[in-house]
Amino acid sequence: MNHYETVFILNPVLSDSQIEETVKKFEDFLIKNGAKMVAKENWGLKKLAYAIQHKKSGFYHLFEFTAPGEILTPYEQEFSRDERIMRFLTVKLDKHAVAWAEKRRTRLKTAKA
Repeated sequence: MNHYETVFILNPVLSDSQIEETVKKFEDFLIKNGAKMVAKENWGLKKLAYAIQHKKSGFYHLFEFTAPGEILTPYEQEFSRDERIMRFLTVKLDKHAVAWAEKRRTRLKTAKA
């Protein structure tokens, strides 16, 4: 099982229920295919550095998960097929990135408390 992180940007014209439905769709896809969710973050609406599909902002989400490598291709195909997704990026985390992500999550929890 490898450790991965996916950041994806959703179209800003979507309603809250459409955003939740889309995020749930990809989370369910991962779980159904043997992945284990480590963390999920909603970064909210952010301004883009450059226009994508004539949009200047988008809803950012992050998934951190462990999964076998063979599910990445169908997982990314799902992102490509979904018109609500403007951009996505999945990276494999090494041991240093995993430690940094854990430290970041801990810092976020203490900041919210």
